[in-house]
Amino acid sequence: MRQRVGALHLVPVPIIDEPAGASTVGSAHRVLPPSTIEVARQARYFLAENARSARAFIKAIAHPQPIASLQIVQIGHEPDAASIDQWLAPLTDRDGRPAIDAVLLSEAGCPGVADPGATLVARAHTLGIKVVPWVGPSSILLALMAAGMNGQRFRFLGYLPQPSVALRDRLLAVQRDAQRGETQVFIETPYRNARLFETILKVCDRTLRLCLAIDLTGANQTIATRTIAQWLAMADDDRPALDRRATVFLLHAGPASAPAPA
Repeated sequence: MRQRVGALHLVPVPIIDEPAGASTVGSAHRVLPPSTIEVARQARYFLAENARSARAFIKAIAHPQPIASLQIVQIGHEPDAASIDQWLAPLTDRDGRPAIDAVLLSEAGCPGVADPGATLVARAHTLGIKVVPWVGPSSILLALMAAGMNGQRFRFLGYLPQPSVALRDRLLAVQRDAQRGETQVFIETPYRNARLFETILKVCDRTLRLCLAIDLTGANQTIATRTIAQWLAMADDDRPALDRRATVFLLHAGPASAPAPA
C-alpha cells in the first residue's frame, strides 16, 4: 500500500515590517497574493526560522484559528540536521496518524533563498513529500529586476568576508566577474552596510556600476544605480542612508557610454 504524505508549502513573508502604527495586516496583504495568504491561513503546522516572527505573520494574515492552537516549530537560522526527520514526521503517516501539510516560513522573504529551508526541502524530496513553492517577495530578484544590470547572467554571493584584507581580495575577484558581464549580487548585516559601501568605493574600478537596493517593498524603499565614480562624486548627504536598513548590493560593468543621472 502506498504511503500517504502531506505537502511542504514554502511560503514567503514580507521583507520589511511596516512603520510603527501601520497595519500589519496591510503589510502582508500588500506584498503577498491571496493564494499565498490562503495556504498559510489553512495550515495548522508551521516550521519557522523564528517562532516569534512566525506568530506575528500568522496574526497579520488573520489566521482563522487561535495562534495557541497551532503548532509552530522553531528550526532556527541553521536547522539541526538530526531534527529534520522529526520535524517532517507529521507530513507522513509513519506514526499511524493521518499525514498533514506544513508551511515553512523564514523571518523575511523566501524560504531556502538566502534563508533556512534547503535542507528540509532536500529531505522532503527524499521522503517523497510534495514540495510546493508559493509566490512572494524575494529581495534578490527584486533588486536584480530594478538594477538595470544583466538579468541573464548573475551570481548571488551571500555575505562577503568581514576582515579588511579578505574583503578587499574578495571584492577584486567579484569585480573581475562583474567586468566579464555577470551581475554580482551580495548582502551584508544591516549595521555593517556603510562599511561595505565605503570599501567598495575604495577598492573597485570607477567604471563599475553599483546598485543599492534598500528596504525593498517597504515604505522607505530606495533603489539607485550609479557608477563608482558617480557615487564618489556625490556629497555624503545626497547618498542613501544605509545604517540598519536591509540592503542588497549589485555590481556590474558600466555601459560603454553612460549618461550622468539627472
